[in-house]
Amino acid sequence: MGNVVQLRQTPSNENRKVTRKPVGGRRYLTEREVERLAEGAKKTGRYGDRDAALILLAYRHGLRVSELVGLQWSQVDLAAALLHVTRAKNGTPAVHPVTARELRALRALQRAANGSPFVFNTERGASMTTDNVRKVLSRAAEAAKLEGPSNPHALRHACGFTLANKGTDTRTIQAYLGHRSIQHTVRYTELAPGRFKGLFSD
Repeated sequence: MGNVVQLRQTPSNENRKVTRKPVGGRRYLTEREVERLAEGAKKTGRYGDRDAALILLAYRHGLRVSELVGLQWSQVDLAAALLHVTRAKNGTPAVHPVTARELRALRALQRAANGSPFVFNTERGASMTTDNVRKVLSRAAEAAKLEGPSNPHALRHACGFTLANKGTDTRTIQAYLGHRSIQHTVRYTELAPGRFKGLFSD
């Protein structure tokens, strides 16, 4: 339900209209909201621990939903605490460190995997679908009474904004999120409130 805007007339005097996404409105979650979402996921059924781990990994590594459902155990090095991230949309791959909290979640998932090659799998061992993930997030948001956005890309944006708010330089964020162009990364640093800290003091 975007706004319809009138474009400049072409030489043939034909008027064209395009539908745009509404300007404004937050498209990311805060770190605290991600935690609430993960806690909400634990309350939603028998796969609560898997779904909470899914939210944690998507957020911590800025994964797109297709990268998340395609994540395989061959990309996870539990001994070295590393995650080999393969990016979609011609993004640049990277190797991310994995925290102790993530390792605990991943080890629990691996014990329950029953030989499935996919980190986030169904009870039949197949990979979850992108629609599965959207439903997981919707249920978790409802359980957490979360008012912010609860779509998969909000978690990727949350990762970028969290890194920017911590003062991470733009090039590092670009490499971490796998952006080919830095223009996709600067939105995080441009909107980070921390960049204006200390401009005025009492």
